[in-house]
Amino acid sequence: MSKRQPVFNLPGVILALLAAFAAVQVARDFVSPQSDAWLITTFGFVPARFSRHFAPGGLANSIAEQIASGAPEATIRWFLGNGGWPWWSPVTYAFLHGDWMHLSLNGLWLAAFGTAVARRFGPLRFLGLFVLSGVAGAAAFLLVHPYGLEPVVGASAAISGAVAAAMRFAFEPNAPLGPGRNALVGGDTAYFLPALPLARVFRDGRALVFLLTWLGCNILFGAFARPLGVGDAAVAWEAHIGGFLFGLFAFSFFDPTPNQSLAVEPFPDLDVSTSSQASGPRHVP
Repeated sequence: MSKRQPVFNLPGVILALLAAFAAVQVARDFVSPQSDAWLITTFGFVPARFSRHFAPGGLANSIAEQIASGAPEATIRWFLGNGGWPWWSPVTYAFLHGDWMHLSLNGLWLAAFGTAVARRFGPLRFLGLFVLSGVAGAAAFLLVHPYGLEPVVGASAAISGAVAAAMRFAFEPNAPLGPGRNALVGGDTAYFLPALPLARVFRDGRALVFLLTWLGCNILFGAFARPLGVGDAAVAWEAHIGGFLFGLFAFSFFDPTPNQSLAVEPFPDLDVSTSSQASGPRHVP
């Protein structure tokens, strides 16, 4: 008798993140518009709130120019907040989304690429990568838009870090997304193949094509303010690239030492019945 497969064949940490995204979105659907606006401005990432502490003179000049051009001063004050230090927002902004379509697209990217990384890293390492990639995305957006007042929301930057991490190993032969993968062989062992050295990432054909495609899509999305009809706001492609670069270059700090005995060996007489017992730690518009 065959073993029953789970309905949701995703790592627990991926399911937990998807559930958290959905719970936040459901809560926003039921609160008043005023409360929803408070949630967005309090837990979304507003670059100007950080520039107030790092570059107050430049922010003051930017605000003066916006007021002179007709922007309501009350609206500017609302986005700036009370002058506190919103240290939590580079993390919490990833759990807010523009709408259900935005959330769904991010959920698909998280399930597709985050799963491979979570199975390799385990839940705690994956969460570390996810959170810090989101912070790196916020930092990149801050560098490009230091006086921005519009809140940035969405898990795209954090997921981009997972996408980059997956690129380091998932496209190799016999890896989860690579050629030659045999679903009957090894189960989770495919997630523990040795990762590409960083220098080889830029010489490997599959990885390089994926990298250029991903960067190209983000640049195109940045050129068109509202791609795919996702929400009413522009895509924060700078944050995506910041998260992606963090995941690409910081991969080795999170990756556990590969266990060579778990790697799938290309021998035709591999005993499937024994290799299927191998297991390991299992986690982007």
